[in-house]
Amino acid sequence: MKKAKKALLGTTLVGALVVSAGFGTYSWFTSETNAAGQIANGTLQLNNGQNITEKIIDGVDFAPSQLKYGEWMTIDNTGTQDTHIKASLNQSLDKDINIKKYKVGYIALKYKEKPSGDVLKASKIKLEKLFDGTTNVVATLQESNGEIEVAPGVTAVTGLVGEDGVAGFKAVSNKEWILGDGTDKSFWRLKSDQYIDIVFAIKLDESANNDYQGVKYTADLKVQAKQTDDGSKYDGE
Repeated sequence: MKKAKKALLGTTLVGALVVSAGFGTYSWFTSETNAAGQIANGTLQLNNGQNITEKIIDGVDFAPSQLKYGEWMTIDNTGTQDTHIKASLNQSLDKDINIKKYKVGYIALKYKEKPSGDVLKASKIKLEKLFDGTTNVVATLQESNGEIEVAPGVTAVTGLVGEDGVAGFKAVSNKEWILGDGTDKSFWRLKSDQYIDIVFAIKLDESANNDYQGVKYTADLKVQAKQTDDGSKYDGE
């Protein structure tokens, strides 16, 4: 009997030891570090995504030898990315005759800070000098006799549409011309804080005959922007 009690007591003590061991706690040295980050995409946008409301050209009763000015049009980089600008001029007549009788010239000014109207008025680069022959001005530009000058901080390009290789022009056809495609650090590369103002002048050559009576000339300026990174493309390419 005594042996049985000793055996039972021993078993009870072992069980007690096992149970008591379960209430112990253990810990190790630990360390932790974390990192977080985010990236926000920039925007590439011209004129807040809106079309230019000013007219390339507008008028009636146009005649040979006359020169008419359009309105100042602004190309504004309203995005956060620098861009290459591709500007193409498309022309058409509502009659199947030689469109080259219409001589088209332009001046484009680029700035970081938009000059005041007084600065633009005081500027003097004559569009008339681009045109040969007799020119009777039928509409002046900002009452300044069609003259614009480069002000401090302003760069300019000027050219006559139809002269391939002049001022960046490139012929796609007789009716479509690329004014500039911004493929290098040229005038047509527009930083995020820059504007381009552009105005056109159109002359009907004095050699235009009676075939041009009542004809309607239409012009459309298409301006596209793309990233300046290698391999980027304009929409539709």
